[in-house]
Amino acid sequence: MELELFRPKALGGALTALVTVAAGVFLAAAVSTSPAVAAGTGTGYLHTSGNQIVDSTGATVRLTGINWFGMETDNKTFHGLWSNNPWRGQLDTMARLGYNTLRVPYSNDALKPGATASGINDFVNPDLIGLSPLQILDKVIDYAGSKGMRIILDRHRPTAAGQSPLWYTSTVSEATWINDWKMLAQRYAGNPTVIGADLHNEPHAEGTNPAATGACWGCGDTTRDWRLAAERAGNAILGVQPNWLIFVEGVSCPSGGLSNVWDGDTSNDEDCGWWGGNLSKAGQFPVRLSVANRLVYSPHEYATSVYRQTWFDAPDYPANMPAIWDKYFGYLYKQNIAPIMMGEFGSTLVDPKDKVWLEKLMAYTGTGVTGMSFTYWSWNPNSGDTGGIALDDWTNVNTAKQAILQPYLIAPSGGGTSGPPTGGPTDPPTGACTATYRQVNAWQGGFQGELTVKNTGSGAVNPWSVTWSWPSGVTLGSGWNATVTQSGTTVTAAAPSHAPSLPAGGSVTVGFTANGTASAPGTVKLSGTGC
Repeated sequence: MELELFRPKALGGALTALVTVAAGVFLAAAVSTSPAVAAGTGTGYLHTSGNQIVDSTGATVRLTGINWFGMETDNKTFHGLWSNNPWRGQLDTMARLGYNTLRVPYSNDALKPGATASGINDFVNPDLIGLSPLQILDKVIDYAGSKGMRIILDRHRPTAAGQSPLWYTSTVSEATWINDWKMLAQRYAGNPTVIGADLHNEPHAEGTNPAATGACWGCGDTTRDWRLAAERAGNAILGVQPNWLIFVEGVSCPSGGLSNVWDGDTSNDEDCGWWGGNLSKAGQFPVRLSVANRLVYSPHEYATSVYRQTWFDAPDYPANMPAIWDKYFGYLYKQNIAPIMMGEFGSTLVDPKDKVWLEKLMAYTGTGVTGMSFTYWSWNPNSGDTGGIALDDWTNVNTAKQAILQPYLIAPSGGGTSGPPTGGPTDPPTGACTATYRQVNAWQGGFQGELTVKNTGSGAVNPWSVTWSWPSGVTLGSGWNATVTQSGTTVTAAAPSHAPSLPAGGSVTVGFTANGTASAPGTVKLSGTGC
């Protein structure tokens, strides 16, 4: 989505009248019994049960993730590796914020033999020098797995040049698309950090009806019917790796073509949605896979910073939105047909309507472990029409966006879903740090303090970060000797770019001012390890 500034509805297509629903409607779980709850992202491979994703023990799992793009572009690897924040530091932040899953867009160009990754800061990421795009992906998967995160691979583009309405182009055949998926399934077979395949990003309409040339749903034309293509690819992948989930996006217009806006006749105009966002025909024409309990539908949903859909200016906005979401994808969840994993949604939040949209959308997904899964677009600040959770330094966080998402995030826990990261420093063992606090000053309504953390482990922590908790009502004023931010009651002090490493036996003192009753930091951790 990073370079596509526009997600058109069928241009000029008439919106079907939708029933108005009260704003803030929450979905009711369609299961009759209370499911067991899995910590973080659960144990082993995942599968589906009704509208839920469950782990190998049958416990319910909710994927609350984020997109980190770049492997689908000319760089052929993750963006932000050019920054002063090492790649592990960025994953550390994602996990700490509560993102338990990483959706990784790629293009088939990045998988070719001899493909070269570019845009990497060698000084900050010396362990990536000379690695191929796939080898860098291997390292990200290993490290994410060690933190308890899961990975979804997303075939975002056939080539780095741009997205395509169909899953194949004149230069990238359906056979190449499927064979590359089979290669990835074989490469990560036996590694349950990688949980599945998002088959093709944002199939959408092209051509004007009746001369449609884009992706349709249920039309029966094997050259254009995305539902049939998803079955072919999904079953080929399951033949190699039957444990993977198969994530299937929607289309934009079920016919695969755009309405004629010049004929003055709206009676036959089709109701369309975002690219990849329209699953309105999936109930009538479901995706049929050769292995049961592997299908997850994955719509995309955006706000006005991507395109100003008609519904954003409806007189009953935002009360009209739940019915729109019901029509395009929510019914699949409400009717217990299949799980929903919103693969992309995001906004710059510049327009006040977008803040309301994001708040209502998150409420619509439901709270707790039984709610709809999602991967937010995006971690990257360089997404042209949405921005990111990371700010331009790839270290600090957009607190306005994070505050809305935070209540719905289920942080990864445990780990051990894959081996330890290959090469480079790792976190010190449990208990390998000490923390000392000193209150420097206090005044009515605020105070100043210093938190000193010592690395008592046997190796350097690079990059280091310190987190602590404060009681509700205590808020950060300013910080120094680190990049200090607050989300909820958790404060994070991230290593400055000029001093990212904390050696064994070394100490760092983070200074701050705060508003509220003077309080000592609680639950202090050094890069995730309790002190």
